[in-house]
Amino acid sequence: MTVTEAGGPGGAAPNGAWPGGAVPDAPGVPNGAVSGPGQQVSGVVGRVMGTEQATPLLFHVALAEGNYLQLDDVVVTVRQVPGVGPVMTAGVVTQVEARHEGASFDSDVFLIADGVLPAQVQEIAEVTTTRVEPEIFVPPRPGELVRRATGDERATALYFDQMDRPIPVGLGRDGTPIYVNLEFLNGTRGAHVSISGISGVATKTSFALFLLYSVFRSGVLGREAVNAKALIFSVKGEDLLFLDHPNSRIDENVRAVYAQLGLPAEPFASAGFFAPPLPGDTGGRPHVTARTSGVQAFWWTLREFCADELLPYVFADAEDDRNQYTIVVHQVTNRLRLDARPFGADGAITVEGRTLRTYDDLVDFVIDRVNDDATRAVWAGPATGTGTVNAFVRRLRSSLRALRGLIRADLPDSPGRRVSTTGQQVTVVDLHNLPERAQRFVVGVVLADETRRKEEAGPGGLLFTMLDELNKYAPREGASPIKDVLLDIAERGRSLGIILIGAQQTASEVERRIIANSSIKIVGRLDTAEAGRPEYGFLPPAQRSRATLAKPGTMFVSQPEIPVPLAVSFPFPAWATRPSETDGTGPAAPATTSGPGGTHGGAGANGSAEPGGSAGPGTPARPDPWNLLPDPDDPLPF
Repeated sequence: MTVTEAGGPGGAAPNGAWPGGAVPDAPGVPNGAVSGPGQQVSGVVGRVMGTEQATPLLFHVALAEGNYLQLDDVVVTVRQVPGVGPVMTAGVVTQVEARHEGASFDSDVFLIADGVLPAQVQEIAEVTTTRVEPEIFVPPRPGELVRRATGDERATALYFDQMDRPIPVGLGRDGTPIYVNLEFLNGTRGAHVSISGISGVATKTSFALFLLYSVFRSGVLGREAVNAKALIFSVKGEDLLFLDHPNSRIDENVRAVYAQLGLPAEPFASAGFFAPPLPGDTGGRPHVTARTSGVQAFWWTLREFCADELLPYVFADAEDDRNQYTIVVHQVTNRLRLDARPFGADGAITVEGRTLRTYDDLVDFVIDRVNDDATRAVWAGPATGTGTVNAFVRRLRSSLRALRGLIRADLPDSPGRRVSTTGQQVTVVDLHNLPERAQRFVVGVVLADETRRKEEAGPGGLLFTMLDELNKYAPREGASPIKDVLLDIAERGRSLGIILIGAQQTASEVERRIIANSSIKIVGRLDTAEAGRPEYGFLPPAQRSRATLAKPGTMFVSQPEIPVPLAVSFPFPAWATRPSETDGTGPAAPATTSGPGGTHGGAGANGSAEPGGSAGPGTPARPDPWNLLPDPDDPLPF
């Protein structure tokens, strides 16, 4: 059995077409009949079933012979309502079934196949309603014609016609663009994005980057694009250090998909990169290996550590609220802020006459003060017990290995070493070489600093903050300074113009309020056990099952205006995701933005994948699965 260019096995008609190009005669309806006054039938696929209950929110379609509907297809049906006129009900196919009519036993299938027993194959599609116009919620009448929605009708069914500023996020199953409403992303009516899926398969990072690229390059921001920024924390290798390099693997098919989405196939035009300093290096070079230029090392001086009250972020692990050592943390933080004095030009300090140049010096000094009976009351609190002080000391001392390279005054001070989003549109902070505790410290300090900066500047621009492994920084249980920062962003970041794009393997392990405040929820490939969690209740049962089978590059996007999540395939990255994908010419200057048009090259076939995921353009095509099936004329093995 082979797939022909007509689009289906054995030359079946392509999706949305009738064999021969004409609308067939449905039972009792002549070819070319009208579905309402002045409405000519086109793209009819079947009729509303009468043997299954039809409701305003859910109905079933019996498909006419020679036609099919697949999951995620958009269909419409129209009925006449007395005193109102035509009422259109549109929906998305959420389940499809096929069965033999006339068979009574399971074994009848063999008799039917041999022509002994008469029967008919009937396919039934379940449709979940997305929109009713006008809003007269009556059920579709059994027997009414159902057609596949295209063009403006499809846009109406999916509320795209009501989006003043739509953001293209990929192509639907029908090969046409899918959009999300910017108003539910920029804080106008909602904000924040939650992306869930299995690591390495769900392509969470790739989709988040494509979403940012689409926001910046689609033109929906208008003049706001000048002040729109993105802050990206990279925790999985150095793949994100090449966002400003074109991807040498993209081909014309990929460019056609970008053109269809109204986007240029280019790398990020304005990007800055930060990495921690190389351990043991006295020159403050960044700790990266794949990229040798364009990366700035970052660290904090002891003077900044004390003046900006950064000590609580050293204890960024989620802890039980009953722990008392946090009293000591805040007391020591206050003493350092009041008593530390600048010394020299590289960020050293003096405290009570003692000069401190390294984080080890600072930790030893603090431990001496909280353990000394003469100074304990001042540094640890007047009524703090020895056990509480010891708990503080143990945790502080354990931070030495993780943080001694980030908090220091033994390097020549360098302009631009502070992580900042000023000067470029996209800022990447590489954390993959840092221990987990140091990663928490950096994320907490940088987010708190950017939040404070936005509060002082006002909501004049947007800051999109992309954070992977959100369940590590804002777990469901416990409390920590970084979790407080993320909760603050989730609950009032919308008013400040700070938008959180959080990615996690398991949404069930992330703080509930962060997930609840995310207007846009996106799911890739899910673990079977995770898919059954209540956090994914927005997915219909069929989509929950499909999420366990989703291929890289396929996501399910849920947004407030559309009651059914939409399946989306996004194109292969136009920016390099590893050194081998660069062409060696360095960052590319942006070319003229291409407008919409072109033909769809097939997002699913373009190899959309997370860095290190499935193959992309230039890789030999996989065997056609239809060719692996037996020929219908071959003798059966039973």
